[in-house]
Amino acid sequence: MAKTTKKVQNKTTATGADPEAFIAAVEHPTRRADAEQLLAMMRRVTGCEPKMWGPSIVGFGRYEYTYESGREGEFMITGFSPRKANLVLYILPGYDDLGDSLAELGKHKVGKSCLYVNKLADVDLEVLEQIVADGVAHMRANYTTHDS
Repeated sequence: MAKTTKKVQNKTTATGADPEAFIAAVEHPTRRADAEQLLAMMRRVTGCEPKMWGPSIVGFGRYEYTYESGREGEFMITGFSPRKANLVLYILPGYDDLGDSLAELGKHKVGKSCLYVNKLADVDLEVLEQIVADGVAHMRANYTTHDS
């Protein structure tokens, strides 16, 4: 029996909210300044304009995916969220091939596709930019991507 393909709406989707207004409303001044810096860096690295994904994630570009089950969807290529506890950067290919870069990055923690940083002053910004660029390049090489 052939698998049926079903396009499923993710919980976190692109919205019409203004990413710059969202960042301007971040209460903590260091977190807000870091978010402004990430906004500029990710815009430069991706060549994409930011969009809000859900109420608190600033995302860049989007990609289409299909799971082995046949479930399809789309999500941002990369992005970040200036949370109260830390900055979260979304590096969607994950970190399997980034051991050397992570060793040079500075103070951070990782999840499956999340990079947690207390503040940008804790990390090497050139290494961080390369990690983001490598993640974006991987996504563009392995998925159908869109710059909007």
